[in-house]
Order: sequence, then structure tokens, then C-alpha cells
Amino acid sequence: MRTYLSVALSAVMLVLLAVLVPLSAFAAWVDLEIDDTERYVASLSPLASDPDVQSTVADLITDEAMKRLDVGPLQDAVEELLRGAVQSFTTTEAFQNAWDLANRTSHETVTEALDSDSGEAVTIDLAPVIEQVKQELVKDGVPFADQIPVQHTDITLLSADRADELRGNAGWLRYCSVWPAVGTLVLLVLMVGMAAVRRGLRGALFAASVAGAGLVLGALVLRVLVAVGRNRVLDAVPGSDRDGAAAVFDALTASLRTTVWVVLLVGAVLAVGAVVARVLLTRRAARPRQAGRPVP
Repeated sequence: MRTYLSVALSAVMLVLLAVLVPLSAFAAWVDLEIDDTERYVASLSPLASDPDVQSTVADLITDEAMKRLDVGPLQDAVEELLRGAVQSFTTTEAFQNAWDLANRTSHETVTEALDSDSGEAVTIDLAPVIEQVKQELVKDGVPFADQIPVQHTDITLLSADRADELRGNAGWLRYCSVWPAVGTLVLLVLMVGMAAVRRGLRGALFAASVAGAGLVLGALVLRVLVAVGRNRVLDAVPGSDRDGAAAVFDALTASLRTTVWVVLLVGAVLAVGAVVARVLLTRRAARPRQAGRPVP
């Protein structure tokens, strides 16, 4: 009876941890990173040197500029010149500053999109970047740079339908905040403590091994959910924005992927350590019995 009960309780704990680990990670991620402007900007700031982002920005700015320019047979040559000049600008410190400003502004759009029911897509407005590009290219004497239009030119991060899905989930994740993580830690402590009280050291080690396995399972579930979310988000992003959106998504979810590895490592160490300790304890307990047997 005790064996069946232990198996049932172990299964329940595994399921709970498989749910609580990703829930804790997502809730803390929304509360501590997505809702925090400074952390949001800091997460995206390194993308100013990402080749995919630089290429996407250069293409968008050049395409918008060429819609306003008509230089006849020189159209292709001017487009190539302008694209090269913008691409070169994306490697400068001025671009880094403009990129950070654009992301700071876009964070307001992100939070508004997640709070409202407008049904709008989530985007990064490149107008601050375009303004800086135009000023620098005009200063450097690049032909036709003064005709670059400074207007809303967006990189789409989330389509309207994906934004609606995220909005529905973000609300209760914000409500949960860091409490699922606290609850998970309390559950682990109670689980091992109660086992120690009822069954001693052996019971505590068994509970620790189950807890470790549950953490490993929860980490794997979290990794799968991040991968599935990435695919769903990028599937709905226009092809011209996909590389840039992928880089942004990966930057914003970097902390989640780090959490996967940390929880996976902690869970594996806890599970393996508890099993090894249990085996050693069993062998040590068996030695006195073998030593006390009469020699035939």
C-alpha cells in the first residue's frame, strides 16, 4: 500500500513541477523583463550589432527612401549607394544610440498593446533611427540623403492575432508575478521535509530525487514552450521582417533559455546526488548485517 501511495505521490509531484517550473519562469519573465523598460532596452541593446538586424534596418530605410526618389536610369545605382551608406551607418555608435532610443519608445507601444484591446500588431518604430541616419548621411554628403523620409517605418515583432493571444496570457501572468516561483520553492522544501519526518533520511533522499526529476521535466517543458512560441510568432511575421523579429525574440527570451539550463542543471544534480546518496546509504546499512553473520 505504501509503495502504491509513494508512486502516486511521486507522479503528482512530477506533474506539479512540470507545470510550476514553466509557469514560474514565464510569470517572472513578464514581471521582471517585459514590463521593465530598462531591462527591456538592455535586452535588445546588443542587437544593434546583430547582422540580421542591421540588414533589416538598412533594407527598410532604403526601400522607404527609394519610394520617394525618381532618378531615372540612375535608380539602381542610387539605391545601391544609399543601401551601402545606411549599412555602414549601422556599425556606428550613433546607430547604437538611435537603436536604444527606438527600443525605449517601442516598449511603451509593447505595454500598450498588451494592456489594451486595440488588436494592433507589436512593432519597433524606426523613426528615431531614420532621423539619425538622415542627419549623418547628409553631414557626410551622401547624394539624395536629404530626401530620406522620416516617418513611421516598423519592424513587426508580433502580428495582431499573436498579440491578442499574448495579451490574454500576459494578464494573468502579470497577476501571478513571482509568486509561482516562490510557491515552487516552498513545495520543494515541504516535499523533502515531510518525507524526512515520515520516513527519515531515506525518505528525504527519495523525495529529493523525485524533486530533481520534476525540475528536469519542468525545464524541458519550458524549453519546448519557448521553441513553439518562437515558431508561432515568426510564422505570422512578414518575410521582410522575419530575420530582425527572430533576433529580437531570441534576445527577449534569452533569460528564459538561461533559466532552462539552470533549472535543468540543478534538477539533474539534485536527482543524481540523491540517488547516489541513497545507494551509498543502503550499502552502508548492509555491511553490519553481513559482518554479523556466523561463518559456516
